[in-house]
Amino acid sequence: MQATITLEYDDKETATAVAKAVSPDNLKTPPGLTVISKLENNSVVTDIKIENKLATFIATIDDLLSCASAAEKTVKVLKNK
Repeated sequence: MQATITLEYDDKETATAVAKAVSPDNLKTPPGLTVISKLENNSVVTDIKIENKLATFIATIDDLLSCASAAEKTVKVLKNK
């Protein structure tokens, strides 16, 4: 199974912050799972590939989106200060 998730932002500063926030997920993954996030202009593009473990696949996507959401909220608070 594989998925490519693209998160688009209004500016590169926000995209960079989100990319940095989710990049630790790329470092340690269970065998058979790869997660690669990269910054492309004002977007964070994450490729997820896994060998036949649907529950892990879904949990990985959920974790990625949760981390991105937390980073987005943090950036928004910091911009409003």
